[in-house]
Amino acid sequence: MNLVLTLIGDPGSSELNDPVAEDARDALAEAGAHAGATDWLAPGIACDIPFEAVTPEQAEAAVRDRLDDAPVDIAAQTTAGRHRKLLVADMESTIIGQEMLDELAEVAGIGPQVVAITARAMAGELDFTAALQERVGLLAGLPATTLDRVAERITLNPGARSLVQTMRANGATTALVSGGFTCFIERVRQACGFEEAHGNRLEVADGALTGTVAEPILGPDAKRETLLALAAREDLSPEAACAVGDGANDLAMIETAGLGVAYRAKPVLRIAARYRIDHGDLTALLYLQGYRRAEILG
Repeated sequence: MNLVLTLIGDPGSSELNDPVAEDARDALAEAGAHAGATDWLAPGIACDIPFEAVTPEQAEAAVRDRLDDAPVDIAAQTTAGRHRKLLVADMESTIIGQEMLDELAEVAGIGPQVVAITARAMAGELDFTAALQERVGLLAGLPATTLDRVAERITLNPGARSLVQTMRANGATTALVSGGFTCFIERVRQACGFEEAHGNRLEVADGALTGTVAEPILGPDAKRETLLALAAREDLSPEAACAVGDGANDLAMIETAGLGVAYRAKPVLRIAARYRIDHGDLTALLYLQGYRRAEILG
């Protein structure tokens, strides 16, 4: 069988178990699929169910309908080339738990105003570049020393370091590609072990933010182009890439990758993305690639 359905639960819960997996197998059978035995990648966290005779989309639809609102992520795909050789990840609200521009705005005393713009931009209601420039403009005059202080608020999302370290250990190239700012991106790159990072640079003059972002601005199109450039540099097809993000500005990048994942995403991305993780942590991207718990680092 060259197709596989993967079920993934929250590592901190016990919602994914043998009865749930059996329900999924029954749903596959009722949809006309021939399902193989359940293979537990991580007991209680993730399992694979090989199948044939229906499409991945049909398999997913049948299992989602059967499991209804169970807190389990569901993804079906071909097993060919399952281990991806390139990881391209968004940073804010994906690899880390924060939106750093919102954090800066809170310190500057203009948090609600900036947070509202951020939410609309991530939902795809505003042009990303225009929204970024508008928000940064409100920070003009903020002391540059604030950047280091706000950077201390950064927290990695569960599974972030394991995702990067495991893929690197298996020969993948890893890159952080963010519409955020290099002063924060470099810190996250080092904390997770990404090989490289791409982002935007806040301009500073006389010890204060100028309220401008250096050109060219890395936005949705640039994220996609960066993925394509990295794949070409490594002599890979975009199909060999895993991309992950949470907002509308990640959609083009995610649609380009062979394994494009919406991670706990805003509705516009969650609906559009081929794959989504709503319950698992970032190690879910490893289980989607067929890694077993014993193979995951960290």
